[in-house]
Amino acid sequence: MTALSLCVKEPATLPPVAVTTDFLVIGSGIAGLTFALDIAEHGEVVVVTKRSSEESNTRWAQGGIAAVISPEDTFDAHIKDTLVAGAGLCHDVVVDICVREGPDRIRELMDRGARFDREKDGSIALAREGGHSARRVLHVADATGFEVERALLERCRAHPNIRILEHHMAIDLIVMSRFGGPDVCVGAYVLNMATRSDGEDDAKSHLVETYLARATILASGGAGKVYLYTSNPDVATGDGIAMAYRAGAEIANMEFYQFHPTCLYHPQAKSFLITEALRGEGAILRLPDGTPFMANHDPRKELAPRDIVARAIDFEMKRTGSEFVLLDITHKPANFVCNHFPTIYAECLRFGIDITSQPIPVVPAAHYLCGGISTDLHGRTTIPGLWAVGECACTGLHGANRLASNSLLEGLVFGHRAAVRLASTMGELCKSPFPEVPEWQIGDAVPSDEEVVVTHNWDELRRTMWNYVGIVRSNARLRRAARRIALLQDEIREYYWRHLVTRDLLELRNIATVAELIVGCAAARHESRGLHATIDYPQTNDRFAADIVVKRGVVPHLRGR
Repeated sequence: MTALSLCVKEPATLPPVAVTTDFLVIGSGIAGLTFALDIAEHGEVVVVTKRSSEESNTRWAQGGIAAVISPEDTFDAHIKDTLVAGAGLCHDVVVDICVREGPDRIRELMDRGARFDREKDGSIALAREGGHSARRVLHVADATGFEVERALLERCRAHPNIRILEHHMAIDLIVMSRFGGPDVCVGAYVLNMATRSDGEDDAKSHLVETYLARATILASGGAGKVYLYTSNPDVATGDGIAMAYRAGAEIANMEFYQFHPTCLYHPQAKSFLITEALRGEGAILRLPDGTPFMANHDPRKELAPRDIVARAIDFEMKRTGSEFVLLDITHKPANFVCNHFPTIYAECLRFGIDITSQPIPVVPAAHYLCGGISTDLHGRTTIPGLWAVGECACTGLHGANRLASNSLLEGLVFGHRAAVRLASTMGELCKSPFPEVPEWQIGDAVPSDEEVVVTHNWDELRRTMWNYVGIVRSNARLRRAARRIALLQDEIREYYWRHLVTRDLLELRNIATVAELIVGCAAARHESRGLHATIDYPQTNDRFAADIVVKRGVVPHLRGR
């Protein structure tokens, strides 16, 4: 690696197993990679990602990135749409920052090689999605995230000061207060799963390594796997949020989990998302008998914000006893459908559904977490040395409900802002040598011979969350969930300390923590607002026009803004 760092390394003071770097980035989606590229001229960057570097929520984003590009659009309109969707909980200053800085970040992304769809005249093609008052969503057909991830990874891999470590999973953050020092994060313990040789036992061949950094950046994405049905890939297990909570960072608004209204319903399909852009292009939601129903729930019909659409579908499924509803775009010309949605067309056809002539069976699924690790306007958390960007962070942009396609925008804007702020403080960061910290302690832990405990608890936890903490909640359901999660936490904790860590065990431990946080925050919000709907408090209550915050040892509580 070419060292561009301004810092003086002092490896002689460190345990021999410690790896040092200026910036440790946990996660390889749009936020983490943007940060890495923007900071790489100022220091060494190590990016750790627990599977292949391409595997992130970013890669599977179909819709696009919202930004004011068209001369017919305005910042004020995008701001208003975001605030309306956020149901009174967006942080105004954050919305203003993201909307106004968005176009510059988009131009940088294009300079880095992202190729968005264009019209015949060469202008950028813009789509419209639910909740937007104008066409402002840049896209690459229905596989925008794939193109964004490709472009950023290509640049990162070519940069001499960025090192990407695949099959490396962060276990816990290293906070010096655990060892009698100040409350500052100095890195993470990381499970190296890339060291396994063919035929070796997974648990025995994995190494836990110590990574020390001037700044640690959590960019670990969302937590959709905490629910039984999700549009998220398998990596979305809330790792960054769980680690930050265990380290003592403040977490906020975990009750606001967005359920995407339309995931493909098919026994052999695995969490395949049907993008909101279909509804933006005129697709109609129908009951299995063909009756359209969205007009009964909102005057905006299919273009209502996704929380409203998801609840409408949930209501109609429960009312009629149906296992799914239909999304119908068959009234559009076949070539229009195939050209605009080639990925969806091909995937549905694989399951015997020709979307040009047949409606698509769909159900809601957990999609996006609007809460997360509390940060300031630059991505700093409440623990010095620890930063968070992307879906794992709670910046205040999304409020109680994310506006479609604002998530990739947030990752770009805050990945950049964090890098700019850290670059301006390099002199201060480099004054002190890396601290000495203990190696990872195995103790009496042994390889597991009963992995069934992990799989059973994994399934029970996700079903509990789906049944009791889903689209519509109640006090009784939340109490049931809390009791079951507490029991599962006890079992997981016992299992964790008895056995060597594996990726499956760590992911189970993390989603259990995330589940506990979601239930706790949901129980503290005595109203229905945005993505949090409860039959016991069906109305919005102005007294709860505030964030719900929680940290380790402190019960969830309101914090005014």
